Amino acid sequence: MNAGCGSTVRLLPWSTADGRPCYLLGGGSGHVSRVADEIETVQLDMAAELLDHAADLLGDHEATAPQVRFVADRLAESLRDVHRIAESRGARLPDPEHETDESPDFDDPDGEFEG
Repeated sequence: MNAGCGSTVRLLPWSTADGRPCYLLGGGSGHVSRVADEIETVQLDMAAELLDHAADLLGDHEATAPQVRFVADRLAESLRDVHRIAESRGARLPDPEHETDESPDFDDPDGEFEG
Protein backbone atom coordinates (compact mmCIF):
# COMPACT_ATOMS: atom_id res chain seq x y z
CA MET A 1 0.00 0.00 0.00
CA ASN A 2 1.35 3.41 -0.91
CA ALA A 3 0.63 6.52 1.14
CA GLY A 4 1.97 8.89 -1.50
CA CYS A 5 5.26 10.80 -1.53
CA GLY A 6 7.15 7.50 -1.78
CA SER A 7 6.00 6.40 1.65
CA THR A 8 4.52 2.96 2.23
CA VAL A 9 1.84 1.86 4.66
CA ARG A 10 2.41 -1.38 6.54
CA LEU A 11 -0.25 -3.39 8.35
CA LEU A 12 1.32 -4.29 11.68
CA PRO A 13 0.97 -7.71 13.35
CA TRP A 14 -0.97 -6.27 16.28
CA SER A 15 -4.22 -4.35 16.84
CA THR A 16 -5.40 -1.51 19.03
CA ALA A 17 -7.02 -2.28 22.38
CA ASP A 18 -10.43 -2.15 20.69
CA GLY A 19 -9.36 -4.52 17.90
CA ARG A 20 -8.72 -2.04 15.09
CA PRO A 21 -5.71 -2.63 12.81
CA CYS A 22 -2.49 -0.70 13.37
CA TYR A 23 -0.52 0.72 10.47
CA LEU A 24 2.98 2.11 10.11
CA LEU A 25 3.98 4.82 7.65
CA GLY A 26 7.53 4.89 6.38
CA GLY A 27 10.21 3.10 4.48
CA GLY A 28 10.36 -0.01 6.62
CA SER A 29 13.78 0.43 8.20
CA GLY A 30 12.91 1.91 11.59
CA HIS A 31 12.63 0.43 15.06
CA VAL A 32 8.88 -0.31 14.91
CA SER A 33 9.31 -2.04 11.56
CA ARG A 34 12.06 -4.25 13.00
CA VAL A 35 9.88 -5.12 16.00
CA ALA A 36 7.03 -6.01 13.62
CA ASP A 37 9.42 -8.22 11.60
CA GLU A 38 10.46 -10.03 14.79
CA ILE A 39 6.85 -10.56 15.88
CA GLU A 40 5.92 -11.89 12.43
CA THR A 41 8.86 -14.32 12.57
CA VAL A 42 7.73 -15.58 15.98
CA GLN A 43 4.14 -15.94 14.76
CA LEU A 44 5.22 -17.92 11.67
CA ASP A 45 7.51 -20.17 13.74
CA MET A 46 4.72 -20.80 16.25
CA ALA A 47 2.31 -21.62 13.41
CA ALA A 48 4.72 -24.25 12.07
CA GLU A 49 5.11 -25.80 15.53
CA LEU A 50 1.34 -25.76 16.04
CA LEU A 51 0.81 -27.58 12.75
CA ASP A 52 3.16 -30.33 13.91
CA HIS A 53 1.38 -30.55 17.26
CA ALA A 54 -2.04 -30.68 15.56
CA ALA A 55 -0.88 -33.47 13.24
CA ASP A 56 0.39 -35.47 16.23
CA LEU A 57 -2.83 -34.92 18.17
CA LEU A 58 -5.05 -35.87 15.23
CA GLY A 59 -2.98 -39.02 14.74
CA ASP A 60 -3.62 -40.00 18.36
CA HIS A 61 -6.86 -42.00 18.38
CA GLU A 62 -7.12 -41.48 22.14
CA ALA A 63 -7.27 -37.68 21.84
CA THR A 64 -10.33 -36.28 23.55
CA ALA A 65 -12.87 -33.90 22.04
CA PRO A 66 -11.78 -31.05 24.36
CA GLN A 67 -8.14 -31.54 23.27
CA VAL A 68 -9.12 -31.43 19.59
CA ARG A 69 -11.30 -28.34 20.16
CA PHE A 70 -8.45 -26.61 21.99
CA VAL A 71 -6.03 -27.27 19.12
CA ALA A 72 -8.67 -26.17 16.60
CA ASP A 73 -9.05 -22.87 18.47
CA ARG A 74 -5.27 -22.35 18.49
CA LEU A 75 -5.11 -23.20 14.75
CA ALA A 76 -7.81 -20.59 14.05
CA GLU A 77 -5.85 -17.97 16.01
CA SER A 78 -2.66 -18.89 14.19
CA LEU A 79 -4.38 -18.78 10.81
CA ARG A 80 -5.61 -15.24 11.58
CA ASP A 81 -2.03 -14.20 12.39
CA VAL A 82 -0.59 -15.80 9.26
CA HIS A 83 -3.35 -14.31 7.10
CA ARG A 84 -2.59 -10.85 8.51
CA ILE A 85 1.12 -11.33 7.72
CA ALA A 86 0.28 -12.40 4.16
CA GLU A 87 -1.97 -9.37 3.67
CA SER A 88 0.68 -7.04 5.07
CA ARG A 89 3.47 -8.45 2.92
CA GLY A 90 1.29 -8.72 -0.17
CA ALA A 91 0.30 -5.06 0.11
CA ARG A 92 3.98 -4.11 0.11
CA LEU A 93 4.87 -6.03 -3.07
CA PRO A 94 5.70 -3.94 -6.13
CA ASP A 95 3.00 -3.55 -8.76
CA PRO A 96 3.10 -6.33 -11.38
CA GLU A 97 2.90 -3.73 -14.16
CA HIS A 98 6.68 -3.39 -13.90
CA GLU A 99 7.31 -6.74 -15.63
CA THR A 100 10.23 -6.92 -18.03
CA ASP A 101 10.49 -8.47 -21.49
CA GLU A 102 12.70 -11.13 -19.92
CA SER A 103 9.76 -12.65 -18.04
CA PRO A 104 9.03 -16.21 -19.20
CA ASP A 105 5.85 -16.71 -21.24
CA PHE A 106 4.11 -19.54 -19.42
CA ASP A 107 1.16 -19.29 -21.83
CA ASP A 108 3.26 -20.46 -24.82
CA PRO A 109 1.21 -23.27 -26.46
CA ASP A 110 4.39 -25.20 -27.30
CA GLY A 111 5.37 -25.25 -23.65
CA GLU A 112 8.59 -23.43 -24.43
CA PHE A 113 9.68 -20.06 -23.23
CA GLU A 114 12.69 -17.85 -23.44
CA GLY A 115 14.20 -16.68 -20.24
